[in-house]
Parts: sequence; structure tokens; C-alpha cells
Amino acid sequence: MKNTILVLGFLLGIQFGNAQEKFSVYHPEADAKAEIANAVSKANAEGKHVFLQLGGNWCGWCKLFHELTTTDEELKKYIAENYEVVHVNYSKENQNLDVLKTLDYPQRFGFPVFVILDGKGNRIHTQSSGYLEEGKGHSQKKVMEFLQQWSPSALDPANYEKK
Repeated sequence: MKNTILVLGFLLGIQFGNAQEKFSVYHPEADAKAEIANAVSKANAEGKHVFLQLGGNWCGWCKLFHELTTTDEELKKYIAENYEVVHVNYSKENQNLDVLKTLDYPQRFGFPVFVILDGKGNRIHTQSSGYLEEGKGHSQKKVMEFLQQWSPSALDPANYEKK
């Protein structure tokens, strides 16, 4: 009986390990500065903002957010139309502290944490993901509202001037 329990425990451990490896949107070896610069350039050319998702493959909430924003068609479409997305790694292999310093230390909010840059690379907002949570995940409604509030059109003065 003990051997059976040990074998089952071992197999479950392997399954858990394999599940961990399948999520890999954050890359410790990536040059975050270069990826952000490329995203800013592209966003500027296309009239978008840059959506930095800071976290790591080790982060359960990062996985939940990624799953929501890549499987919910409305969110997926809105993000594609309004943002260039960059996943900035934070892990023991690479904390990207030089990048986080330029973003005014967003890691103080925990992970994931989101930073919005305009098309010129200026930080215009930092968002703790805790405010977007609901139950055991993130609220589609709250995430959409956040994205809409920091979209290029929301910050376009022409939308608020008298005509």
C-alpha cells in the first residue's frame, strides 16, 4: 500500500511539473529593454499603447491572467486593437531590475503587475492586478474596464474637447 501511494505521489508530481513547464510566456533570457523598445516603436507607428505584463512562469495569478486574456475573444480582440504586449520576466534567473527601476519599481504591487506606456515609451499607468481579481481568477469585466480606461482613445484629448 505504501508503495502504491508513493508511486501515485510521484506520478502526480511529474504531472504537476509538466503542467508548470507548459506555461512559458515569460522568458528569463529575453532582453526586456529591447523588447519594450520594439513594442514602443510599433505602438507609436500604429497609434497604440504598450501593455507590459510583469511576472513569471512560476506565478499562478500570471497564468490565470494570461489564460483569460488569450481565451476570452472580446479581451483578446481589444488588446490586439489597442496594445502591443510585452511579457517582462521576473524570476530568480532574471529579475530585470534595471527595467523595473525605469518603471518606478512596479514589483512593489506583487505579481502580475501591469504597466501601460504610451507610444513614446512614457509610463502612464501602473496597475496592481489585485484590483482586477474576482473569486479565483480575474474578472473579465474589470480587466476590460482597465484596458478601456488606459487605451489610446481614452487618453486622446480630441475626445473631450468641445466641438
